[in-house]
Amino acid sequence: MKALILAGGYATRLYPLTQNQAKPLIKVADQPIVSHIMKKIEKVKEIDEVYVVTNNRFYPDFELWAKNNKFSKKIKVINDGTKSNETRLGAVGDLHFVLKKENISDDLLIIAGDNLFGFELRDFVDFFKERKSSTVAFYDMKDIDKVRGKYGVGILDGSRVIGFEEKPLDPKSALASTACYLLTAKDLLRVGKYVEQGKVDHPGDLIKYLAKESEMHGFVFTEHWYDIGSFEALKEAEKEYGQIKR
Repeated sequence: MKALILAGGYATRLYPLTQNQAKPLIKVADQPIVSHIMKKIEKVKEIDEVYVVTNNRFYPDFELWAKNNKFSKKIKVINDGTKSNETRLGAVGDLHFVLKKENISDDLLIIAGDNLFGFELRDFVDFFKERKSSTVAFYDMKDIDKVRGKYGVGILDGSRVIGFEEKPLDPKSALASTACYLLTAKDLLRVGKYVEQGKVDHPGDLIKYLAKESEMHGFVFTEHWYDIGSFEALKEAEKEYGQIKR
């Protein structure tokens, strides 16, 4: 099993903070967001290599981060070659880029580099192994109004994903799709076919496509989750992680 941390975006919504700093390298409770993610990955013995895909602007910064942090897992930082927000590959485009470049044929854990979450990846991987199918982590927001028009929403039958909507105005559940996926090697082969349709930016659309093409399950959690896409979310995460640290 491999892991991929998506860090190829330019985070224009957080300017000027991210003008000269990649969002996953922003510190929360004295550690970069990506280091919090790596600490979770470290606990999963099945993962033997971690890829971090970023852009040309921030590639040297991630190389320095990987060099200065003594994680037990092998980390390979990959430059997608883009130099601006206008030329970015998008999340799915970056995934496809890494799959081709590294010729990945193992199951793959995929995590957005700006996500902070409370559940353990060890439990997520165990869930995946029990069901032997691609798996998505869903955060139960318990209130439909909280997901309305904001998040991808999963519809489950038991744990099986039977529907997926991208930011619906009339959501059928309060299960918000987080940018944490575990895809089987078989489903990874379907990514290329999906990208050929010209869709490279929204992971939620890829999940919707894969859920139709093959069996997919949802891992539901209620621990904290922060998608650091705004200053407000960053402030909330700093408060949460500051309390955890104490």
